[in-house]
Amino acid sequence: MIHEGSCHCGKIAFEVEGDLSQIMECNCTHCSRKGYSLWFVPREQLKLKTPEATLSTYTFNQHVIRHHFCGVCGCAPFGFGKDPKGQDVAAVNVRCLPNVDRSQLKVIQYDGLSK
Repeated sequence: MIHEGSCHCGKIAFEVEGDLSQIMECNCTHCSRKGYSLWFVPREQLKLKTPEATLSTYTFNQHVIRHHFCGVCGCAPFGFGKDPKGQDVAAVNVRCLPNVDRSQLKVIQYDGLSK
């Protein structure tokens, strides 16, 4: 299934393909403050519909994940990084997919605060 997403103002738009059945919620200082509900997919499954130049980027801690956000509205729809096997992944903030009912998804808690 293809899901359409964007930041709040629409300056960043994307589509992501995959079977969305569960999300991860992390308690690290960054994810908990932002309220992320993350869906991890192979990077090639996320396609930008707007120019990559519209992305602002934030990294912290080990600087492994590039958290992308809109410089206009501040919304953070996704980030790019690598999975434990070294494969490129996209961490999609499901809150930025307006047609997804998060109440129907299994939530996996992740203790990023201890990492």
